[in-house]
Amino acid sequence: MDALLDVLTAICLLGGALMSLAAAIGLLRFPDLMSRMHAATKPQVLGLFLMLAAVGLQLRAWSLVPVLLVAWLFQLLTVPVSAHMVGRAGYRTKHRRPELLSTDELHDVVAAVVEDRDEP
Repeated sequence: MDALLDVLTAICLLGGALMSLAAAIGLLRFPDLMSRMHAATKPQVLGLFLMLAAVGLQLRAWSLVPVLLVAWLFQLLTVPVSAHMVGRAGYRTKHRRPELLSTDELHDVVAAVVEDRDEP
Protein backbone atom coordinates (compact mmCIF):
# COMPACT_ATOMS: atom_id res chain seq x y z
CA MET A 1 0.00 0.00 0.00
CA ASP A 2 2.86 2.39 0.78
CA ALA A 3 4.42 1.78 -2.61
CA LEU A 4 1.13 2.55 -4.37
CA LEU A 5 0.72 5.79 -2.43
CA ASP A 6 4.30 6.75 -3.24
CA VAL A 7 3.67 6.16 -6.94
CA LEU A 8 0.46 8.23 -6.81
CA THR A 9 2.36 10.97 -4.98
CA ALA A 10 5.06 10.97 -7.64
CA ILE A 11 2.46 11.13 -10.42
CA CYS A 12 0.70 14.05 -8.74
CA LEU A 13 3.99 15.88 -8.15
CA LEU A 14 5.08 15.41 -11.75
CA GLY A 15 1.69 16.45 -13.07
CA GLY A 16 1.61 19.53 -10.86
CA ALA A 17 5.15 20.47 -11.83
CA LEU A 18 4.32 20.08 -15.53
CA MET A 19 1.22 22.22 -15.20
CA SER A 20 3.20 24.92 -13.42
CA LEU A 21 5.88 24.69 -16.09
CA ALA A 22 3.23 25.03 -18.80
CA ALA A 23 1.93 28.17 -17.06
CA ALA A 24 5.44 29.65 -16.89
CA ILE A 25 6.16 28.87 -20.54
CA GLY A 26 2.82 30.38 -21.54
CA LEU A 27 3.66 33.58 -19.67
CA LEU A 28 6.89 33.85 -21.61
CA ARG A 29 5.72 32.75 -25.05
CA PHE A 30 2.19 34.09 -25.55
CA PRO A 31 1.99 37.37 -27.47
CA ASP A 32 -0.47 39.52 -25.54
CA LEU A 33 -1.92 40.20 -22.11
CA MET A 34 -5.13 38.23 -22.62
CA SER A 35 -3.30 35.07 -23.69
CA ARG A 36 -0.77 35.38 -20.89
CA MET A 37 -3.54 35.88 -18.38
CA HIS A 38 -5.16 32.63 -19.54
CA ALA A 39 -1.82 30.81 -19.34
CA ALA A 40 -1.20 32.06 -15.82
CA THR A 41 -4.55 31.03 -14.38
CA LYS A 42 -5.83 27.83 -15.96
CA PRO A 43 -2.92 25.41 -15.55
CA GLN A 44 -1.73 26.96 -12.30
CA VAL A 45 -4.91 26.09 -10.38
CA LEU A 46 -4.80 22.47 -11.56
CA GLY A 47 -1.05 22.31 -10.88
CA LEU A 48 -1.59 23.54 -7.33
CA PHE A 49 -4.36 20.99 -6.82
CA LEU A 50 -2.06 18.18 -7.92
CA MET A 51 0.72 19.42 -5.65
CA LEU A 52 -1.61 19.65 -2.66
CA ALA A 53 -2.95 16.17 -3.44
CA ALA A 54 0.62 14.89 -3.46
CA VAL A 55 1.28 16.48 -0.07
CA GLY A 56 -1.90 14.93 1.32
CA LEU A 57 -1.03 11.50 -0.07
CA GLN A 58 2.52 11.60 1.20
CA LEU A 59 1.77 12.81 4.73
CA ARG A 60 -1.26 10.49 5.08
CA ALA A 61 -2.94 12.58 7.78
CA TRP A 62 -6.68 13.22 7.64
CA SER A 63 -6.19 16.33 9.75
CA LEU A 64 -4.41 17.99 6.80
CA VAL A 65 -7.30 17.54 4.36
CA PRO A 66 -9.28 20.62 5.52
CA VAL A 67 -6.16 22.81 5.41
CA LEU A 68 -5.23 21.61 1.92
CA LEU A 69 -8.82 22.00 0.75
CA VAL A 70 -9.00 25.57 2.08
CA ALA A 71 -5.70 26.43 0.35
CA TRP A 72 -6.99 25.07 -2.95
CA LEU A 73 -10.42 26.69 -2.64
CA PHE A 74 -8.78 30.05 -1.89
CA GLN A 75 -6.81 29.78 -5.12
CA LEU A 76 -9.84 28.53 -7.02
CA LEU A 77 -11.86 31.56 -5.93
CA THR A 78 -9.24 34.30 -6.16
CA VAL A 79 -7.43 33.43 -9.40
CA PRO A 80 -10.42 34.09 -11.72
CA VAL A 81 -11.20 37.36 -9.94
CA SER A 82 -7.64 38.61 -10.19
CA ALA A 83 -7.42 37.54 -13.85
CA HIS A 84 -10.66 39.39 -14.56
CA MET A 85 -9.35 42.56 -12.92
CA VAL A 86 -6.05 42.36 -14.80
CA GLY A 87 -7.93 41.80 -18.06
CA ARG A 88 -10.20 44.79 -17.50
CA ALA A 89 -7.27 47.01 -16.58
CA GLY A 90 -5.36 45.82 -19.64
CA TYR A 91 -8.35 46.49 -21.87
CA ARG A 92 -8.83 50.00 -20.51
CA THR A 93 -5.16 50.90 -20.83
CA LYS A 94 -5.02 49.59 -24.43
CA HIS A 95 -2.71 46.64 -23.63
CA ARG A 96 -4.55 44.41 -26.04
CA ARG A 97 -4.13 43.35 -29.62
CA PRO A 98 -7.51 43.66 -31.34
CA GLU A 99 -6.40 41.57 -34.32
CA LEU A 100 -5.99 38.59 -31.98
CA LEU A 101 -9.48 38.90 -30.49
CA SER A 102 -12.18 36.87 -32.20
CA THR A 103 -14.95 38.86 -30.50
CA ASP A 104 -14.61 42.18 -28.71
CA GLU A 105 -17.70 42.30 -26.50
CA LEU A 106 -16.59 45.40 -24.60
CA HIS A 107 -16.03 47.65 -27.62
CA ASP A 108 -19.65 48.85 -27.86
CA VAL A 109 -19.92 49.35 -24.09
CA VAL A 110 -16.72 51.39 -23.91
CA ALA A 111 -17.67 53.42 -26.99
CA ALA A 112 -21.06 54.29 -25.45
CA VAL A 113 -19.42 55.41 -22.22
CA VAL A 114 -16.92 57.56 -24.09
CA GLU A 115 -19.73 59.19 -26.11
CA ASP A 116 -21.73 59.93 -22.96
CA ARG A 117 -18.68 61.44 -21.29
CA ASP A 118 -17.87 63.68 -24.28
CA GLU A 119 -21.37 65.19 -24.52
CA PRO A 120 -21.92 68.43 -22.53
